Amino acid sequence: MGKANNNGTIIINKDLDLSQIDDVVAHEKVHLDQMKRGDLDYDDDYVYWKGKKYSRADMEEGAKNLPWEAEAYKNA
Repeated sequence: MGKANNNGTIIINKDLDLSQIDDVVAHEKVHLDQMKRGDLDYDDDYVYWKGKKYSRADMEEGAKNLPWEAEAYKNA
């Protein structure tokens, strides 16, 4: 529904229902904060969370059980 970018911007799915925008932006702002703290980073192949490397090919992106997502769902 949204994506936080390394450059500090957020991209929102253009087909998102207007009633969801605030929640999606709040969620992505948590990811921006995680990146600013140095806990979260990513490239085309991996997500890096607190020094651990996660293969993007082996995960369901956005899954609530991923540690960076758990924090974003909890705090957004």
